[in-house]
Amino acid sequence: MQQNPHAVEQPAGINDAALRHADTQESLRACYAVMRQLRPHLQGEDDFLERIARQQAQSYRLLAAWDGDQAVALAGYRFQENLVYGKFLYVDDLVTAETARGSRWGARLLDALTAVAEQAGCVRLVLDTGLANALAQRFYFRQGLLTGSMRFGKPITPALASAAATA
Repeated sequence: MQQNPHAVEQPAGINDAALRHADTQESLRACYAVMRQLRPHLQGEDDFLERIARQQAQSYRLLAAWDGDQAVALAGYRFQENLVYGKFLYVDDLVTAETARGSRWGARLLDALTAVAEQAGCVRLVLDTGLANALAQRFYFRQGLLTGSMRFGKPITPALASAAATA
């Protein structure tokens, strides 16, 4: 596989030439179609880029698997710290393009993120998946990830949105 000119940085400790961070506007745009498969609620490429820019302020990075100049799989992640785990790497997004599934891209990305977490001094890699997503759960178990908790949540209507609706 040839290296992608869109992706600019090889992560520390990663020896997989197909994996590179998407840090430029051009490389992020090349990732949009794959991310849309995981996040269909995105309102378009500009919405995607705006969200990425906001998340980058919280250490978010997008690691992409490239086949030539095509992104075929993505792992969005960030570093966090809390009293439960200490310092950890949180995987926000993990997706392989439908046309590339079964090619071990997801496993390669998780291996790379494990190395990134080790290099950064993290003590844990954490991700969430839906309770109904049995295929993803089976994949995560095969990759050595185990369930350790159940996350609870509820929708909140932001104050700005409710104020605009009443105006």
